[in-house]
Amino acid sequence: MRLSRYVLSALLVLLAGVVNAETSAPDPWSPVRFLLGQWAGSATGQAGDGSVTRQYEFVLNERFIRESNTSTYPAQEKNEHGEVHEHLGFLSYDNARMLVVLRQFHVEGFVNQYVLSPASTTATKVVFESEHFENFSNKWRARETYEILNANEFIETFELAPPDKPFETYSKNHFRRVGS
Repeated sequence: MRLSRYVLSALLVLLAGVVNAETSAPDPWSPVRFLLGQWAGSATGQAGDGSVTRQYEFVLNERFIRESNTSTYPAQEKNEHGEVHEHLGFLSYDNARMLVVLRQFHVEGFVNQYVLSPASTTATKVVFESEHFENFSNKWRARETYEILNANEFIETFELAPPDKPFETYSKNHFRRVGS
């Protein structure tokens, strides 16, 4: 009987340790959790000036974050015919690399895959750097930077770099949370 009490006590201590480890585990989504919700704002860049809407939401049992984006550029001097750009994105957490991965699927048919850059990411800035393109040259590089202004506002800068050249800003979007 005494032995069974020791075994039971040991099991309870072990179980308490597992529960504590699970509740104190870092949140892998912490760098991007602020994105969750609906956003609207202004877009400017090589396609001209326009508007943008975006939504981020957890999907598939909160294992992924889905991003839905529509940027609308009316006809203007920079862009005579105007355009509507759409893309879907998915953020996932790669347990092996312990990094957030962003995959964007663009209406033009290309797919960008980025990884969160821990060296460049801070409490007020999240940086994703490209690691692979589908249907586009992998000699190019791309970077997505989210500058967090406050809980309800951020600026996204998308940069491209041709082979052996520095990054140049392609577009800049200023988002405000919808309904805040």
